[in-house]
Amino acid sequence: MVPLPNHRPQQLSLGPLETEILKIVWDLGSATVKDVHELILADPNRELAYASVTTVLNRLTKKGWLTCNKQDRSFTWQPLVSEQQARALHAYVQLNQFLAVGNPDVVAAFADSLDQASVEQLEAIAQKLQAVRKAKEDGTCT
Repeated sequence: MVPLPNHRPQQLSLGPLETEILKIVWDLGSATVKDVHELILADPNRELAYASVTTVLNRLTKKGWLTCNKQDRSFTWQPLVSEQQARALHAYVQLNQFLAVGNPDVVAAFADSLDQASVEQLEAIAQKLQAVRKAKEDGTCT
C-alpha cells in the first residue's frame, strides 16, 4: 500500500503535455530540458519547441509536482511525489468526491452494479481498513 505523500501538489489536474513530461521526469528520476526535449523528439511524428518544454517544466514546478535545482549553468528537475503517490492522491480525491455525494441510495446503486471481481476487491479493501483500524487501536503498525 502506497501511503499518501506528505507533500501534495497545489493543483492535481494536469494537461496532456504536462502529464507526458511529468511521466518522463518520473522515468528518468531527474531531467534537464534537453533530456525531456530529446525524448519527445525521438518520435519522428512529434514536434515541440525547446522553449515549450521549459515552460511546461516551470509550470509543473509552480503546481508543486517538480522541484528545480541549478547545477552550474543548467537546471535539473526532480519529482516531489512518485508516480505511485500521485496515483494514490488521485484515488483519494476521487473517493472523497464520490463519498461527498452523501446519498446512500446512489452509493448502493453503484455498488449493486459492480461485477464479482470488483466486489471482491472492495471486500479486500474493507478487510485492509479493518486491519489498519485494529492496529491503530492496539498501537501497532501494519
